[in-house]
Amino acid sequence: MKTSAFIDASNLFYGGKESLGWSIDYKKLYQYLERKYGVSKMYYFGGVEIHRFPFDYLTNSTVPVEDVKKYLSDIIKTEGDQMNEADLKLISRHYNRVCFYQKLESFGYTLILKPVKTYYDANDTPTRKANCDVDMTLAMATEKDLFDRAIILSGDGDFLPALKYLRQNGKEVLVLARGPRTAKEIKRFAGSHFLDFEYLRTYLEFEGK
Repeated sequence: MKTSAFIDASNLFYGGKESLGWSIDYKKLYQYLERKYGVSKMYYFGGVEIHRFPFDYLTNSTVPVEDVKKYLSDIIKTEGDQMNEADLKLISRHYNRVCFYQKLESFGYTLILKPVKTYYDANDTPTRKANCDVDMTLAMATEKDLFDRAIILSGDGDFLPALKYLRQNGKEVLVLARGPRTAKEIKRFAGSHFLDFEYLRTYLEFEGK
């Protein structure tokens, strides 16, 4: 059975270790899905800070991490001495995040990354996010003929129409998500095909430094 996995990083990994209580080993996650379910394609949808990098939405479906890495590295080298400590620390953290994405690529993940944007509510309160829901939904729909089973790593209720669409087209759908962050309608839809990510700590916890 051909199986593809679709990972909604903002939903599944929101808050990181502080929220989950333990650090995820992404190599172990890849190997687990490969071994347990025979996953042959793993899509990872997430956001990345690009600091004015000239990203063109019309010609690119994902942020080119190698180019952004070089761009951020050049900023640190040429402007680092003029930056205050907080700004330098921030851009260095974003550089390290790009390096993390490169590591995911080396593990075998297919990355679909969007630039993080700042949105303002009615009170002008800023929120920074990169919503990849549409990208993930589009990938599930357009790639449906390439798999028999889809493993959805997200508990976001907005995906329910897409999951129903896959099932209506004869695809088996499994949901692997964090119980407390999974919408009730997603749990009802998945039924016995829902697995709580919280119980995989034994298999997926990062044990290095």
